[in-house]
Amino acid sequence: MTPPTTPPMTPPMTPPMTPPMTPPMTRAADGRPAAPVRMLHLGLGGFFRAHQAWYTEHAPDAARWGIAAFTGRSTDLVARLAAQDGVYTLVTRGGDGDAFEVISSVTAAHPGSDHGAWLAYWRRPELAVVTLTVTEAAYSTGDDVRADLLALRADPEAPVGTVAGRLTAGLAARRRAGGGPVAIVPCDNLPGNGEVTARLVEELADAAGLRTSASYVTTMVDRITPYPDGEDAGVVAAATGRADAAPVVAEPFAEWVLCGDFPAGRPRWEDAGARFVPDATPYEERKLWLLNGGHSLLAYAGAPRGHATVAEAVADPACRAWLEQWWAEAARHLDLPGPELAAYRAALLDRFANPRIRHTLAKIAEDGSRKLPVRVLPVLRAERRRGALPAGAVRMIAAWLRHLRGGGAPVRDAAAPSVAGPLREAARTVLACLDPALAHDAELIDAVTARAAELE
Repeated sequence: MTPPTTPPMTPPMTPPMTPPMTPPMTRAADGRPAAPVRMLHLGLGGFFRAHQAWYTEHAPDAARWGIAAFTGRSTDLVARLAAQDGVYTLVTRGGDGDAFEVISSVTAAHPGSDHGAWLAYWRRPELAVVTLTVTEAAYSTGDDVRADLLALRADPEAPVGTVAGRLTAGLAARRRAGGGPVAIVPCDNLPGNGEVTARLVEELADAAGLRTSASYVTTMVDRITPYPDGEDAGVVAAATGRADAAPVVAEPFAEWVLCGDFPAGRPRWEDAGARFVPDATPYEERKLWLLNGGHSLLAYAGAPRGHATVAEAVADPACRAWLEQWWAEAARHLDLPGPELAAYRAALLDRFANPRIRHTLAKIAEDGSRKLPVRVLPVLRAERRRGALPAGAVRMIAAWLRHLRGGGAPVRDAAAPSVAGPLREAARTVLACLDPALAHDAELIDAVTARAAELE
C-alpha cells in the first residue's frame, strides 16, 4: 500500500531454485521465540508484513505482542509461512544496496476461510488490537454484505465473507464470551478509515441484532512494497544462506500515523517511529493526494509513453513536470506547513526514482474507479470552487479516460464505466463515475475532452 497501494494478499510465488545445501528458515534457527497472540490481522500480504508487522517487530515490547494473521482468500502464503514458523526476511531495498532482517512478529498464519480460528482468537481475553489491510474496494457494501447479514441473523457464528461481516462476527463472539473492547485499526488508503469501518460494522451489527464494543482508530500508512517476483528468494538465499519461501521487499521509507484509543493496550509503536496525533486528516490527505495521486497520474499518463514502473515514469521529464504540476495544485489545499510539504515532495521524488523498487504502473492503474475519488476529487472540487481549471487534475482524469479506452496498461476495474463512443460523451461519463455532480460542469467536461484528445 504503499499500499502499494499495496495488495491485501501476496499472489502465489514459486521461489527460484536454491543450492541443495541451503537450509530452510525456522523460528528456532533464525527468529526469536513466538510472542503470545494479542493482535489479529486481516489481509496477510506483503504490505502488512513490511509495515504493521515490521513496526511491531521494532517495538521494544515486541516479545509481548504476537500477531495471528489471516489472508483474505489465499492459502498459498499461509502454507509457505507455516513451513518456516511464521518468520520471514524483509529486504529493505535502497538505491545503493539491500539490507536483510528477519521478522518474527507473526506468531500464527491462517487462511481466511478458517472462520472457527478467527472467532477463537476474538474470544481470548488478552486480545487487544485488530489491524486490517484489505484495500479500498473491500469497504464497499453490496450483495455480499446482505448475504452476511442474513447469515448472521440466522447464526451469529456462521461463516461470513466481507470485512464488515468478519469484524461484526468477531466482536459479537467476543462480547458473548465476556471480553472487553478492542481497538480496530484499518490501514488502507481511505480517508477517515476508522470512521468508515465503525459505520460499516455498527450498521451491520444493528441490522443483525448483535451487540459489539470497540474503539476505531484512523490511520495513515506508507511504505512502497512491490509485489514479490521470482528473484527475491534467490537474492535472500545468496545473501543470508537461508531458504526463505516468503520474503518481502520494501523501500527504506516507512510512516505510520494513528489517531484513536486503544482500550486494551498496544505495542509501543511510537518507539519504532509511529506517530500518535489528535487528527490524522492532514497526513491522510498529504499521502492520498501527493503519493497515491502521483502514482495514479504516472500510471495513466506514463504507461502510454512506454514506461512500466514508477521509476521509469518519473525519470521522463514530461511525466515529472506533470507530477510537479499536480503536486502544486494539491499542496494549496493541504493543512500542513509549507516547509514540511516541500520536504515531503522532495522525499517522494527520491522514493519514486529508486530504480531498485519495481513498482509497476499496471498494478497501480487497477481499480481507478475506486481509487481516483479519494486521490483527485478533493483537490478538483477545491480548485473548481475557486474558479480554476486545475491542469494537473484534468490531465489525470483525461489520462484515466484514455486508459479506459485502451491506451496504456490493460484495464482491470470491475466498476469502470463504458467509455466507447464520442470523446466528449466519454469525458462526461468518467466524470459522472467519479462524482455525478461533475457531469453538469460543461467547462470541466470540455477541458477533459480537449486533454484526452491530445493524449489520443
